[in-house]
Amino acid sequence: MKRLLSIELQKIWKNKASRVLTSTYFILLTFIALIASIKFDLGIFKLHLAEMGIFNFPFIWHFNTYIAAILKLFLAIVIVSMMANEYSYGTLKQNLIDGMSKKEFILSKFLTILIFAVASTIFIFILSLILGFSFSSYTEIGIVFSDLEYILAYFIKLVGFFSFCLFLGILVKRSAFALGFLLVWNIIEGIAKGILTFKIFPDSKIASYIMQFFPLESMSNLIVEPFSRLSVIKSIGTQIGMDNSKDYSVHFTSILIVLSWTLIFNFLSYRLLKNRDL
Repeated sequence: MKRLLSIELQKIWKNKASRVLTSTYFILLTFIALIASIKFDLGIFKLHLAEMGIFNFPFIWHFNTYIAAILKLFLAIVIVSMMANEYSYGTLKQNLIDGMSKKEFILSKFLTILIFAVASTIFIFILSLILGFSFSSYTEIGIVFSDLEYILAYFIKLVGFFSFCLFLGILVKRSAFALGFLLVWNIIEGIAKGILTFKIFPDSKIASYIMQFFPLESMSNLIVEPFSRLSVIKSIGTQIGMDNSKDYSVHFTSILIVLSWTLIFNFLSYRLLKNRDL
């Protein structure tokens, strides 16, 4: 395993575009800290985001993982390009000639995905601790380390999404087309959700039940938006008569669905590569 991972990391490190995208991703993650400095002063309306409690424990675990998950597209580009370059530069065929099996090849890609996901998760965990202890009103250990299921959900979300990107990279062979297919699939899920919600099952939870099994929707369900949890937003909602009964929990069902898709995507990647004439 160490040998396989070493080969993949060398490929990524020697590719300038991959180095830049990976570095950009982690740099952008640190920009979450800049949110604390954002202030709005419009006469009687003054708003300091840090004072709204977005960095309070345990809410910070939910907020930071949600924001960081939005930036995962940068690493998705690296994953897709990593696979596309294998075809463009002929390294896939060379690896197989040198004795690497197709199963080992897919395993090496999945190990790389795990490394990216672990590194990103650890980075967010440490960043959240630093921001939390700097700005949170609550620093009791019991409060600090509650709601850590969002960190687990973040890790699983990255692994599932990157596995999907790996499958698309193998399926399409070209990074631009693979990313385009990802965008198209996202639109397809959006259209399906609209049809199920407003046409077929209006005023019913059946649409949500069906949509939770779609790959991108299932990943999205792992960490729902955190903004409506803020007391400021809740008070505004109460004043205008909105009843916020949203469930913000990380559910085992959502985790299981994403893990299932992760297995499916990696299995399909292997089968596709195994049956393809290189």
